[in-house]
Amino acid sequence: MAKIGSQLFTAEGPTAVERVARLVSGIFLDLKFCDIPNTVAGAVSAAARLPKVRMLTLHTTGGLEMMRAAKEALRGMKKPPKLLGVTILTSLDVVALEGIGLVGPIESRVVALARLAQEAGMDGIVASAREIEAVRKTIGSKMLIVVPGVRPGMSAGLASTHPMIDDQARAGTPGSAIRAGADYLVVGRPITAAPDPVKAADAILLEMKAARREQP
Repeated sequence: MAKIGSQLFTAEGPTAVERVARLVSGIFLDLKFCDIPNTVAGAVSAAARLPKVRMLTLHTTGGLEMMRAAKEALRGMKKPPKLLGVTILTSLDVVALEGIGLVGPIESRVVALARLAQEAGMDGIVASAREIEAVRKTIGSKMLIVVPGVRPGMSAGLASTHPMIDDQARAGTPGSAIRAGADYLVVGRPITAAPDPVKAADAILLEMKAARREQP
């Protein structure tokens, strides 16, 4: 799938989805909705009707009722997109979490939010590669785990030419994420900022395939 995030969607709106939909088999619309339940329900309903949208994100910190309202907004659709609850952003570390009033080990916070997403009926959650195993033990095998902050080793050299490449506090490699049980990986700048994006994407795919073969 092709991911469309807030930067492109803010610049071009639904037109971006419509144009990209002509080129790909599915779209991951990563807008991370977080608002009062009624507002999020309306946003999810509108987003779900855009062409080829297969997955949507919303913040689990919006609460149980917000997530339930989002789920209810998709009732009646023949093929609704998967709703994913974002747990703790991969750019945040313990110090940053304490700064916004979330105290305790990151893993325990992620697990608690994953459990809340499951209670709300979400189809999956978004978490870093470091929390996959703990989350999987908590939510079981049916819910999806989508992992952003994927940083293959080859991306390290890009930091000097692309300063934002290392703004992820809790990153993981494609192989480690797959071996831990990730269903989907989100990879952006290691491809878009690479000198040869196609070569970079191919290398990531090969690493993912190798990790799949190692799984029992």
